[in-house]
Amino acid sequence: LQPPPLVLMHPRTPLLDAAPRPRRHRRRQQQRRQLVMVALTAAAMCAGMVAYHVSNDLHLLHAGVPTGSLSAPKMAVRHSFFSARPSRTSVNAKTLHFNFNDYQALRQMLAGVEKLATVVGVTLGPKGRNVVLESGYGTPTIVNDGVTIAKQVDLEDPLENMGCKLVREASTRTNDLAGDGTTTAIILSHAMISEGMKVVASGVNPVQIVRGMEKTGKELVNYLKELSNDVSDEQIGEVATISAGGNTEIGEMIAGAYKEVGRSGVITLEEGKSTENNLRVIEGMQFDRGYISPYFVTDTERMSCTYQNARLLLVDKKITNAREMIGILEETVKGGWPLLIMAEDIDQEVLSTLVLNKLRGGLKVCAIKAPGFGDRKSSYLEDIAILTGGQVIKDEIGLTLDKATIDVLGKTASIDVAKEVTTIVGDGSTKAEVEARIKQIEKLVADERAKGSGASTYELDKLQERIARLAGGVAVVEVGATTETELKEKKLKVEDALCATKSAVEEGIVAGGGTTLLKLSKKIDEIRDTLDNSEQKMGADIIQRALKWPLRLIASNAGETGDVVINNVLQGQKEDMDYGWNAATDSYGNMLEMGVIDPTKVIRSVIENGVSVAKVFLTSDAVVAEKPEDKVDEGMPAMGY
Repeated sequence: LQPPPLVLMHPRTPLLDAAPRPRRHRRRQQQRRQLVMVALTAAAMCAGMVAYHVSNDLHLLHAGVPTGSLSAPKMAVRHSFFSARPSRTSVNAKTLHFNFNDYQALRQMLAGVEKLATVVGVTLGPKGRNVVLESGYGTPTIVNDGVTIAKQVDLEDPLENMGCKLVREASTRTNDLAGDGTTTAIILSHAMISEGMKVVASGVNPVQIVRGMEKTGKELVNYLKELSNDVSDEQIGEVATISAGGNTEIGEMIAGAYKEVGRSGVITLEEGKSTENNLRVIEGMQFDRGYISPYFVTDTERMSCTYQNARLLLVDKKITNAREMIGILEETVKGGWPLLIMAEDIDQEVLSTLVLNKLRGGLKVCAIKAPGFGDRKSSYLEDIAILTGGQVIKDEIGLTLDKATIDVLGKTASIDVAKEVTTIVGDGSTKAEVEARIKQIEKLVADERAKGSGASTYELDKLQERIARLAGGVAVVEVGATTETELKEKKLKVEDALCATKSAVEEGIVAGGGTTLLKLSKKIDEIRDTLDNSEQKMGADIIQRALKWPLRLIASNAGETGDVVINNVLQGQKEDMDYGWNAATDSYGNMLEMGVIDPTKVIRSVIENGVSVAKVFLTSDAVVAEKPEDKVDEGMPAMGY
């Protein structure tokens, strides 16, 4: 037998009888075939679904269904071919609401405003009731403070909740400016929005309406300043009593505090250790500087840093090196004293060191910037050093921070550092030095006034401010109660009374009980003639009707008919401008003589914030709200073995 003939082949041509490929190559080919089959299956399913939707839309089109409701072919590929679960709604998804259908969007927001005004309105007036607030922990809170109640209201419907938040802003802003009148701010905002919606829904241009409301509000504020009267010492207690819901004990205590420290003094609030209220006066000082970092906060509810028997380090320069304070920090830790550092500025590295040691619990410390600027800053630091018995560290006298000892630290009975305000209460051991310092500043005031026309008014004001800080002292109102719930309620009342008296001292007083608002409504008859067109005059009419709502609600809470009370007051104001109705005694007469008065600043803030919120509300034409996430049923999990 002869062998088979040889076959010449190209080097790259594989042999026909070559060995079979390895198993891994066959596995890869099998995977490629499976992927191709899946892709073809998906393409066929997509084409089938598109064809189904197109044919379905054609049938609907022939049936007379509008084209806007037809499903787009793109919707056919929304579902995944590799998962049976539906896709989740995006977290950032929004829903759009318009006023095309009879102002439906604004009406839903108005419903939220009405719910908030209803729950807050029950507290208005001397015969108003309380509201119980559920707490996530502990006992429920019983309050009659408008802004406190408003902060707890959170509605389920997104549009209603947005309306609630808008009106809540008026209450919060009024509380920040005047500290009182938060309930009236919500009621008046609701009144302006409700009365405005009646006009806007009839087809009137809302832009011109709000312009008329703005002009009317400004004229009312100017007229309010003419009606304002300076508050006397006797009337301070009446203002506090009205703000505290008719509690004469609180009013008398705050009036006594102002008598002790004067109108330039500072009054603070603390929780008492007994069931009785108490008033004590201690030398102290307050200025507009807050903590540099919120990590220094010790009371998270009030967002403030409070220490007892603290030491005070005063530095008239910027602290740039933490090593310079090592000696003083170690001594304060050994002595167990809290330390308040007051310097021109503090470097970030030093601040980080203080915060880290404070969070670890080894150091009780707080840092603030010194009040004032330039030479005035140095004078303020010297005043604080004399008050606390300390010494200012500065290079001019050859005293540096690294060589300072604990002898330079000032002593305080307590410190309270908030976000923007710091109160230092001395221990009362430097009374003679403080009096000598006051006489020294009074000499500077006399020298400045001796310049005659060349005297600086700004410099005189600052010198008088320094005297007030040193001489005024701090009056501490200790609130006592039997239970924790009662204590919280009384603290809120005292806080409102303190803020109201402060506002009365700043801008004066007017007749209370809704009388001044009713008096302002009569002034609108004159303001209306100065407006440009009929639509702006409608805006003035909206405010005129809204100003009657607070008195109507006060009468309703007292069990009387609001419209009857309003008519009686309007008739009486023809002869006496301060004529009104005292809901506490159910009697008519001069409100100032009966002691029913309101701070001018409160009424001004209520009108300005009410007009501002109503203006934004009435000019809104579309609402963008959060869309809640779709709840997907994951089903029962697989039970493996």
